[in-house]
Amino acid sequence: MTVVRDVPKQLFIGGGWQDAESGRTLSVDNPATGEELCQVADASPADGRRAVEAAVAAQAAWAATAPRVRSEILRRAYDIIISRTEDLALLMTLEMGKPLAEARAEVAYAAEFFRWFSEEAVRIDGGLTTAPDGRNRLLVTRQPVGPCLLITPWNFPLAMGTRKIGPAIAAGCTIVLKPAPQTPLASLALAEILTEAGLPAGVLNIVTTTDAAGVVEPLLRGGQIRKLSFTGSTQVGRILLAQCADTVIRTSMELGGNAPLIVFDDADLDVAIEGTMVAKMRNMGESCCAANRIYVHTSIAEEFATRLAARMAALTVGDGTEPGTDVGPLIDAAGRSKAHDLVRDAVKRGATVLTGGELPEGPGCFYPPTVLTGIAPDSAIIDTEIFGPVAAIRTFDTEDEAIAGANDTEFGLAAYLFTQNLDRALRVAERLESGMIGLNTGLVSNPAAPFGGVKQSGLGREGGRVGIDEFLEYKYIAVPTGA
Repeated sequence: MTVVRDVPKQLFIGGGWQDAESGRTLSVDNPATGEELCQVADASPADGRRAVEAAVAAQAAWAATAPRVRSEILRRAYDIIISRTEDLALLMTLEMGKPLAEARAEVAYAAEFFRWFSEEAVRIDGGLTTAPDGRNRLLVTRQPVGPCLLITPWNFPLAMGTRKIGPAIAAGCTIVLKPAPQTPLASLALAEILTEAGLPAGVLNIVTTTDAAGVVEPLLRGGQIRKLSFTGSTQVGRILLAQCADTVIRTSMELGGNAPLIVFDDADLDVAIEGTMVAKMRNMGESCCAANRIYVHTSIAEEFATRLAARMAALTVGDGTEPGTDVGPLIDAAGRSKAHDLVRDAVKRGATVLTGGELPEGPGCFYPPTVLTGIAPDSAIIDTEIFGPVAAIRTFDTEDEAIAGANDTEFGLAAYLFTQNLDRALRVAERLESGMIGLNTGLVSNPAAPFGGVKQSGLGREGGRVGIDEFLEYKYIAVPTGA
């Protein structure tokens, strides 16, 4: 297709497109068909070092660039992304699988990070105060942390890039971006857009690779990277944190999730069903903040499950490029097998399948929207991030029971609750151990809000007023008053 053909397939280093040193390439496949879309450069550790060297060489000049200049580059990039919505949406659908309607929504979401941080670039502040003893003026400034390594996942190929690149550019940091090998095309297209918007050579460098460990570890231990921003699994996050320790690299991480969704007996069921559909089925459930464990009050559990199953069964599964498709394929065969294994384990332990639960025949990595009830407490689905269109329903009788179940996890990224009682809403929200709470809504992501979790779901926040803080250092200058 034209949108695939038009995207550069090389590494982007120092403002130019380059083949991998070894000449190797990696395959980008369409998960709806299993067919290859194209080949892109497969970077080696040497390519990674070249990318870091380019970022280091560009850092001083970029840090000295006026905030308004950085702001206007981001704003121009925002405008270009919006103008190319259809092409970018189709590109994402082809490489990742989500339906075109969801891909268009992601383009708008992704672009908004550039617009948001274009406005934050000119609002980096400091301060001037007098020390309590009157002897010094305390001058506080903020400066870019330096060259950054940004690692993005495959589930939101465009938005995860803009969410990290936006604040780094706004703060005056240079960048080495390593996108997921399953979905590199959106990131490569983004490099072209930022170049067109006027981003200087070397500020953004992109290495696509199947050897993530081999490329990343030397960069983290090499002493030139000063900031790591990673979105991915907690398991990989732990490894990266250990690698960052040698050179004390500043880190921010959005890691795994196991989001609870609680429906109390006084909830508006129409609102709760709609919110659950959004929290569960956005991106086919392939989201770290997707509802993973659904707790419904015993008195309404049967009606809730019946209505949710009817909504899930009515969804159309198919190629994301086809009109009317609600649910596209999962990212790959391993992702589909994981979802199906969790369903089979739950059924073996006594769960009932209300809809779905069977592997479809034919090509592609499709899995049907599935609703399970009667989940046994020892089922793997309770403790494992599903990353698929499977809704696992459990029941509860008391508020304390629901909260205890929701908090019984090492993760704490997102949580959702549905109730019409204001006192209960605030009380439960305060007790839930999650970085983000959806109250009577299934959507918490917003560029203007601080996205991130607690416990083993990560460190730091992305987006919102605090998102740029992750890329800035404080510098204090003592100035004698002469008193």
